[in-house]
Amino acid sequence: MSDCYILTDARLAPMHVEGGPGYSQSGVVVVDGATIAFVGAEDGLPEQYRSAQRRPLEGRLVTPGLIDCHTHLIYHGSRAREFEMRQTGASYEEIMRAGGGIFSTVEATRLASNEELLSGALVRVDRLISEGVTTVEIKSGYGLDIETELRMLRVARMLEQHRPIRIRTTFLGAHAYPKHMDADEYLDDVCLPAMGAADAEGLVDAVDGFCETVGFSSRQVDRVFEQAAKLGLPVKLHAEQLSDQGGAILAASYQALSADHLEFLSDEGIAAMAAAGTVAVLLPGAFFMLKETQKPPVEKLREAGVPLAIATDCNPGSSPMTSLLLAMNMGAILFGLSPQECLEGVTKNAARALGLSDVGQIKPGMRADLNIWDVDDPAELTYRMGDAPLKQRIFGGAEC
Repeated sequence: MSDCYILTDARLAPMHVEGGPGYSQSGVVVVDGATIAFVGAEDGLPEQYRSAQRRPLEGRLVTPGLIDCHTHLIYHGSRAREFEMRQTGASYEEIMRAGGGIFSTVEATRLASNEELLSGALVRVDRLISEGVTTVEIKSGYGLDIETELRMLRVARMLEQHRPIRIRTTFLGAHAYPKHMDADEYLDDVCLPAMGAADAEGLVDAVDGFCETVGFSSRQVDRVFEQAAKLGLPVKLHAEQLSDQGGAILAASYQALSADHLEFLSDEGIAAMAAAGTVAVLLPGAFFMLKETQKPPVEKLREAGVPLAIATDCNPGSSPMTSLLLAMNMGAILFGLSPQECLEGVTKNAARALGLSDVGQIKPGMRADLNIWDVDDPAELTYRMGDAPLKQRIFGGAEC
């Protein structure tokens, strides 16, 4: 039983308790190899585990490992200059139409070597790890050619070889289209062939798109999703960030894992998401950075029973953020989420947004991705700003 141990004298936030704060005053967790074997009161500990090594936590809080379910973490270059442009009055759309925004990152990413892409990504991943993140979703979308889209996904997969982190990759070929092509031509010649090639190489866990006036229409995204369905790949969508394009309704018609951003989400979109079980991924970093004023309809999403997740949206333009704890705080302050909703949004609901059923909760049979925090109240994790009170991160049962 050398790979089995017991976390004792812990406050537990199991994240599978419906209602209430979702934590108990004290309890124990048995970690057996890479799996959680028992969760509950000390006096209920099964006989076969009573001789296992004990690791007393002195009342510290234990949560599932955090999950960042929406990032654009593989890229090269900086867009600090464009940030300065926005500060002097240029809009996000104006910067994009002038060849900036996504296009400046595309140029830098195409020119970067795999080693440069990996090196930059490791810096960002290390920051997430330092705050207790154990699973990260990473999108392509800064290549806009077949070769670079595939390279981005390959580099994303490589991160697991260099760090104790779980990576889920998302093909986002329909992020933008080059100036010398129209959208449908780009889909025909680049995006759809790249998706097929990426799937054939085993590089894709899900497919995404940017449904917006400065991106792709719902008709064009439908073409992308139809191809994804033929390949047996789940979908998610950047929807209703800057305007209502009916993206959430389209995504829900494909039983999408998630629809993300959602500032301009309609009542019809909410109903469609609720019926499909599609998670609403809120991205307060982009809302803050772009100085948006229309908030996602959080109360209506709550009333409809749509699960709420939170992510950093880590990207070089609209959300250069590598702190999921800060995203939780922003979700509370900017969007009115409760601390309990914020913690659910980076654990069990974030797992659901990635189609994962083995993480995001503390219960027997789940993967032993856990965080031990130097706090005794889960609300502290949302309340604090610029502070990561992480005592210990456990990844697949191993302390790291």
